[in-house]
This record gives sequence, C-alpha cells and structure tokens, in this order.
Amino acid sequence: MSAAPIELVIFDCDGVLVDTERLAVRLQIELGAELGWPLTAGDVVERFIGRSRESIIEQLTERLGTQTASLWWSQLIQRHRDAVDLGLEPVDGLPEALATLTLPTCVASSGSHEKMRHTLGRTGLYDSFAGRIFSASEVSRGKPAPDLFLHAAHRMGVAPEACVVVEDSGPGVAAARAAGMRAFGYAGGPTPAQRLEGPGTVVFDDMRELPNLLLAGGGVPGAEFARRDLRNVRPG
Repeated sequence: MSAAPIELVIFDCDGVLVDTERLAVRLQIELGAELGWPLTAGDVVERFIGRSRESIIEQLTERLGTQTASLWWSQLIQRHRDAVDLGLEPVDGLPEALATLTLPTCVASSGSHEKMRHTLGRTGLYDSFAGRIFSASEVSRGKPAPDLFLHAAHRMGVAPEACVVVEDSGPGVAAARAAGMRAFGYAGGPTPAQRLEGPGTVVFDDMRELPNLLLAGGGVPGAEFARRDLRNVRPG
C-alpha cells in the first residue's frame, strides 16, 4: 500500500459512525426465526453485515423465494426505522475523534441515502457530512467490490492512494484494499477482529484512537509525535 500523505478519510456509516450494527444483527436473527431461516449472530455477520441491499436480497431469494425475501426486507426496513427512532447513539468515541480530526472526510456506505439521512440525522451527525455522503446505490457493484470507494474518491477529487477508509466489516475492508486504499478496521462492533485483518489494514477497537492512528500510519506531517505504544491496536 502507498505511504502517500492522507488527503481524505472515507467513513463507512453503520457501525463506524452510528451504532446500528448490533441492532441489525438482532433484527436479522428475529426475522430469520419468524420466516424460516434460523441464523446465529455469526451467520448474520458473515452473510449480511457490510453488504449491499442487492446482495442481501439475492441471498434471501435463493434461500426463501422472492415473496418471502421481499417481506423480510420490508420488515427489516420498518423495524430498523422504529428501533432507531426509539434511541440511537453515535459509535462510542466517534464524536471525540471527529472533534480532533482535521483531515477532509466523507461517508461511503452500503446503505441508502434515505437510511443515512435517518440514522445520521437521529444522532446529530448529518450536518457534519452533508454534501459528502455516497451510497452503494450510486454504483453498479457493492462491497467487497471497490466501486463505491473509488466513486467517493473521484467525487471528492482525491487519488485512491491518498485515501484511507474506516470500516467495520469484512466486505468493507476488502473493498478498501481492492480500491488501493489503506484501511482502518474498527473492531469495536459485532465483527471479530480477525475478519478485518489483512494487508494495508490497521485493526483497532477504540474510536478515540483514530486521529492518532492516522497520524502514526498515514504519512501525515507530525506523525513522529504520534508513534507510541497504542494499546488494543493490531496491525493487519
């Protein structure tokens, strides 16, 4: 991976900015029990977390048929919205990280723009990224293909090698690597750290450490002051 200075930090949304992934896992398990596909938390992480709507519906259709897949998805959207309205918080440590981060940022998520307006709005984060939010609905292939991150970089006017991606899913970090971008895998959610590890990837589990990690590993001026023993950080 390039050691070029970082010019852009690309954030995933669910599980990186807003604490929705545990919620999504619970809802998928509930729907599986109701609609005939028993799932464990590990099954949901492996099959669904970080993937696009199209990928998830394709799996549901193959397993349960078109009608049940459609019902599953509509129920998931409604239950997710209801749960978010009952109370949703930013990922722990995320507000503190954003407060000290001086690099340009954007969001690139498998979720729809409607979903991100809802979740980011509910947590008070939407205005921090307004005008710099990109969805997998804008590209032909979702994660783990690199299309979304390359699209975001192009729209932001930054070369891929000058971008870093903050992700919390296996498909997400794979997409970042495929795009030629450095990845920072956040392991503070339901995805095990080992699913995030790999070339060009730093795995960490405290979002407050992100600004220092970017300084230490991203070719940013002043990095020599940030190179220290960071607990709970595992280079991939």
